[in-house]
Amino acid sequence: MANKTTDMSKIRKVIKFYSNGKSKLFISNYLSLSRNTVKKYISLFEVLGLSFEIINEKTDAELELLFSHTTEESVSPKLQTLYDYFPVMERELKKVGVTIYRTWEQYIALHPDGFQITQFRHHYKIWAKRVNPVMHMNHKSGDKMYVDYAGKTLSITDKKSGEIKNVQFFVAILGASQYTYAEASMSQQKEDFVRSVENAMHFFQGVPAAIVPDNLKSAVIKSSRFEPTINETFADLADHYGTSILPARAYKPRDKSLVEGAVKILYRRIYAHLKETPFYSLAELNQQIWDLLKTHNDSKLTARPYSRKELFLEDEKQKLHPLPEARFELKYQSHATVMQNGHVLLSQDKIGSAYGQFKSKLGNLGYQLGLRVENTNIDIDFRSAREDKQVQKQKEYTGFFPSAFLS
Repeated sequence: MANKTTDMSKIRKVIKFYSNGKSKLFISNYLSLSRNTVKKYISLFEVLGLSFEIINEKTDAELELLFSHTTEESVSPKLQTLYDYFPVMERELKKVGVTIYRTWEQYIALHPDGFQITQFRHHYKIWAKRVNPVMHMNHKSGDKMYVDYAGKTLSITDKKSGEIKNVQFFVAILGASQYTYAEASMSQQKEDFVRSVENAMHFFQGVPAAIVPDNLKSAVIKSSRFEPTINETFADLADHYGTSILPARAYKPRDKSLVEGAVKILYRRIYAHLKETPFYSLAELNQQIWDLLKTHNDSKLTARPYSRKELFLEDEKQKLHPLPEARFELKYQSHATVMQNGHVLLSQDKIGSAYGQFKSKLGNLGYQLGLRVENTNIDIDFRSAREDKQVQKQKEYTGFFPSAFLS
């Protein structure tokens, strides 16, 4: 196409007029296009099964991919039958052990006069590029859950002070069904990150075989092509849920393209609705996010007759591993130096205490009796610098401290 911008603009107008009920003759005269050209683009538009809204959201480059193969063959009944089969085939390919050749055998059994395997592969490649212009990856059901934070933050407002606090936007997506979870959290620190990942698995009602995070510090302490160092708390979460962690490789955009694509879609479908609305708590903001998320998951996928939720319920949910009975309990670690008096200062979460008191009087004599109970858990990790020796112990101490006062 010599003038790509002009051509893509005219294609948009052809589809817009056609979607609004204008005749092919009117479109041809108004846009100064031949009737055959108008007919060709409308026919391909119908074959693709896209709405005008979806077409209008695409860039010129994406539109060129969609409408680049506009021959008579593209809209022949034989090819249209094949294109109708591809959404079904795509779902089959997400199942473990299913190959393109096997799906072709099923197709040719239904349509003996259909395309042979070479042409079948060729047209599937064209169809996949049209439906999803980025490089196509086949994801197996229950295989991976991709997690990441959006680059743009949301905000909540303190009712008393009027202070606006920025909050993070967490997104998780299952590879095969593209079923999506999202929530707002106060930070990207490991406590908030781990809890968001856990909330995602409970939303999906199952555990994937692997979690694929980006290389944020809450997930990966040190990235490496061969053996990245996983954050210990995140690794404990994976052990608790019986899954594994496969960090996205640095400078490998395809490793995280699915979740980044989901973030871009949620910018349009969620951010746009939240931008002008003030929220006064995280719970209030998340409830609105989840309401909009439901609409997103229930919407039909591009050029497919099913939604993310339908695909998840029918194909992927049963492939997830069951959730454990108890949720993950966050553990906090601290390193302390033994002081000269032989004591160490423990963090607050290591000590549990209770105090009770009773007071009364006998005549002019008043008295007060009290009892304080402290329970302390200590993890001992002793390494000798002189000897090659390491001792690891866990001890629990319970102490009773009575008191009495007279007045």
